Amino acid sequence: MRMSGPRLRARAGAVLAAGALAACGAPEGGAATPPPATATRVSPHPAPRFDAEITLSDGRHVGVAYVAGRGLAERHRSATGEWSPPHLVYTTRTDRCGSVVLKAFGDTVTVIADWGDYCYDGEPPTESVAAVGTNDLTHWDTHLTADFDGWTKVHAAGDAQGLLFTRDSTESSTRLRWSRADGFARVEEIPR
Repeated sequence: MRMSGPRLRARAGAVLAAGALAACGAPEGGAATPPPATATRVSPHPAPRFDAEITLSDGRHVGVAYVAGRGLAERHRSATGEWSPPHLVYTTRTDRCGSVVLKAFGDTVTVIADWGDYCYDGEPPTESVAAVGTNDLTHWDTHLTADFDGWTKVHAAGDAQGLLFTRDSTESSTRLRWSRADGFARVEEIPR
């Protein structure tokens, strides 16, 4: 049976009215109905995108990302919780250079990241950052080394109370020590 004219308009009006009531949460029976099984729910806090992400031994997650025109942002969460708001670990407007290195030593997290004008053309970094986050990861120590080719490794110096950032070349070994008690020391250049 085909409807036309006034009957079709009346039927369409009834369908639209029922849809409007359901959208407001008050369908005809007065009780809210759950969404149909085919509906998808969108999380109010989608998973962020990171350049590097790690899971700590206690189940916490840490992620860092280069943010164009802003610098390096960090976010963290417990094993089952929501992501923290973004926290800028280092601020710069310079272009990113390559990838970021993220490593954990117990509850201590380290980051190696580089920036520089024209890095994407192969120019060396002009800003090399070593960063260390401790405990609840709301505080980060950072050390900037200007006009440096960048740190290549970080390892524990005895235990997680002390860390050593390094870059080795055929001529020398460049080192940067960090300790929980004193923070970053001065950069050392040791000839080979």
